[in-house]
Amino acid sequence: MPDFDEQTRRRHLRRAVAASTIGTTVEWYDFYLYGAAAALVFPKLFFSNLDPALGSLLSYVTFFAGFAARPFGAAIFGHFGDRIGRKTLLVTTMLIMGVATVCVGLVPSYERIGIWGAVLLTILRACQGIAVGGEWSGSVLMAGEWAAPGRRGLAMSFPQMGSPLGAIMANSALAIMSTTLDDQAFLEWGWRVPFLASVVLIVIGLWIRIGTLESPVFTALKAERKIVRVPIAEVLRFNWRQVVLTMLLRTGQLAPFYITTTYVLTYGTQVLGLDRADLLNAVSIRAIGSLAVLPVAGYLADRYGRRRIIGIGAVGTGLWVFALFALLNTRAMPFVILGLLIDGMLQDLQYGPQAAVIAENFPASRRYTGSGLGYHLAAITAGGPAPAIAAYLFLVYQSSTAIALFALATTIVTLATLPWLRENAGTLDRA
Repeated sequence: MPDFDEQTRRRHLRRAVAASTIGTTVEWYDFYLYGAAAALVFPKLFFSNLDPALGSLLSYVTFFAGFAARPFGAAIFGHFGDRIGRKTLLVTTMLIMGVATVCVGLVPSYERIGIWGAVLLTILRACQGIAVGGEWSGSVLMAGEWAAPGRRGLAMSFPQMGSPLGAIMANSALAIMSTTLDDQAFLEWGWRVPFLASVVLIVIGLWIRIGTLESPVFTALKAERKIVRVPIAEVLRFNWRQVVLTMLLRTGQLAPFYITTTYVLTYGTQVLGLDRADLLNAVSIRAIGSLAVLPVAGYLADRYGRRRIIGIGAVGTGLWVFALFALLNTRAMPFVILGLLIDGMLQDLQYGPQAAVIAENFPASRRYTGSGLGYHLAAITAGGPAPAIAAYLFLVYQSSTAIALFALATTIVTLATLPWLRENAGTLDRA
């Protein structure tokens, strides 16, 4: 490890945590903005020739393209992140995400170019997925590999805050446009403004990231000539179990998350008749609760163990989803907000410690690749399909109970996985 005195290390840790958190916020803003638009806008603009229910389902198919691409991004950027460093790859992923998001805001509707609008959306969504696939590992590793061993759960929970911060910004941006414009103006051009505005956030994020130093763990690997030639091959040979376990661990948080932040927009507006802007604001308030819970969950994970805190969150998430839909079905916004707020807090008891427990199950020489691959494979198996599965279940059963049972089943997968993962707190320095 590079020889830093404690004061210098703390200063670089603060910079790394700030750069990681701000960077992930910008990337998740772009990613979640597409999800909200897929629920509220795209069925009307890019599938306007179809029945609304079918249009929503196909819109979620384009949404899924981003999830399908995430493991590829993890493999591609993980290879270079483990070979040339964490910092360089984080700058690259942000550029790709920014360009793709701005281009989404420029795609013509079905009335202009027919089905090609949906095709372009799918391609750009895949580009977003590739960028996010390379983003997460680098961000949490930059924070964790600068932190002291006993505080890595807390340090790595801060980049996780980029997810709710990005959700707040994305939903608030669309809500502002929705409330300040009539429906026609919002659908014609208003929804595009938040996508085009992403260019400003990308410039800010790049400026902050360029000024950070490389992770000391990677610097030591390079100095000791322990860089792996083909990280993905090493991961698949020696760490495939950890990849599978990471994917399964993520299931009970990721699937419920996209049900209660993305599908809920469709359910709330189309089934319950709730106001679009009110629902977007409710989801934003949900994310505010997450901001309070994530660092607490990271701190508790350092003190009481990662698996214990994740397990408590999984049990709470699986049981609360039934109460959540009961509160949603009242159509009363105070109850809707309460339901979503508690839901977010319970889910983030899982999400906060995940970065630490996942990273600590992989050696440093192939950690970027391994942790990213497992984390983002869950996007294909859990996160991406969840809104479409929820939409299908409601289409078939006309009941939210079927959706809640599906969410409960995903949390059982997480609980069954926890005993198989090791508690390796403080081991990020091992090659």
